[in-house]
Amino acid sequence: MKRIALHMLMGETGKYLGIVAGVMFASLLIIQQLSTLVGILTQTYSGISAVHADIWVMDAKVKSIDDSKPMTDGQLGRVRSVEGVAWAVPLYKGSISARLENGDTVVATLYGLDDTTFIGGPAQMVQGNLADLRNSDSVIVDEMSAMDRLAHVAADGSRVPLKLGDTLELNDHRVRVVGLCKVGRGFQSLAVVYTTYTRALSIAPTQRKNLSYILAAAQAGKAPEEVAGKIGRVTGLGAYSSEQFVQKTLHYFLTETSIVINFGLSVIVAFLIGTLIAGQTFYNFTMDNLRHFAALKAMGANDGMILSMILLQAGLVGMLGYGLGTGLACLAGLAGQDSVITFSLPWYVLLGAGLAVVGISGISALLSLRKVMKLEPGVVFRG
Repeated sequence: MKRIALHMLMGETGKYLGIVAGVMFASLLIIQQLSTLVGILTQTYSGISAVHADIWVMDAKVKSIDDSKPMTDGQLGRVRSVEGVAWAVPLYKGSISARLENGDTVVATLYGLDDTTFIGGPAQMVQGNLADLRNSDSVIVDEMSAMDRLAHVAADGSRVPLKLGDTLELNDHRVRVVGLCKVGRGFQSLAVVYTTYTRALSIAPTQRKNLSYILAAAQAGKAPEEVAGKIGRVTGLGAYSSEQFVQKTLHYFLTETSIVINFGLSVIVAFLIGTLIAGQTFYNFTMDNLRHFAALKAMGANDGMILSMILLQAGLVGMLGYGLGTGLACLAGLAGQDSVITFSLPWYVLLGAGLAVVGISGISALLSLRKVMKLEPGVVFRG
């Protein structure tokens, strides 16, 4: 019976390919949209993941990593005095205008690292050393921006990447590039510039409060969550472990922005289109084969056998469509990995897309199953 079911399905080549194509495009769109959503959400907390610190301390009203609210420098001493804190260092984070050698300006994110330890700096240097920030007027920029946003246009129209020894103007302060680093792409996709905390304060616009974040570590044997809670109770500031801060940032973007709604609508539309195409084509295929199903019933096939045949047909086109759609989505992700396109494909995206394909295949089978189950075997003997 299984061989007959497959022969019936593949014998109608046009309809067979049409059903597979419907499921394939649905799974492609669902995986692509979900992977892009996951990639964007990953970017929202990339600034946290890149910093190897147990605890983040901030103004109590901060909602995400990009929502820094300056504190007074005196808060650093208060955090250091809390029992259970092994060390605490300042971190400056702010947006600044960078002027290139040819006069163009771009917006960059400026990080000011602790002058002694450089905690919070880039984990992977491409050229130069993090310790070179001790040199006068020195900065480190991310490699991708050096080749794109911070590159200047030469007289012949070609783009010249920023290299070691080149200069930039940050808020009318001339600085020299002493290193290139790799950083995770942020949500705003801005150029990233690192320097020391003291130098960052001299470059940034003057204001009463300058301290963006305090990075701290728990003493040996103490859980970061426990120490963070104690910091919050003693100082009244917001204090979170790195994982808690990631969850807080994700919660903000999931609940207070339209990202999920926009991508969710795209996934729903893809599901509906796939169901419509695959369901209609599968239904037409079944209608064309009603006489064959009637003949099988006349020869003694019961409803259970007919059901297994239809489910086998739906399952086969579902697996083929899902596999092809996943492959195309992965190829699209690989093709765009060096561009501004975000693409991340964790296992739960594949699981979600797989469940959607099961739904599409199941609905397609149900549309046909009702008609076949009510079919009278005697129809095969009618003219």
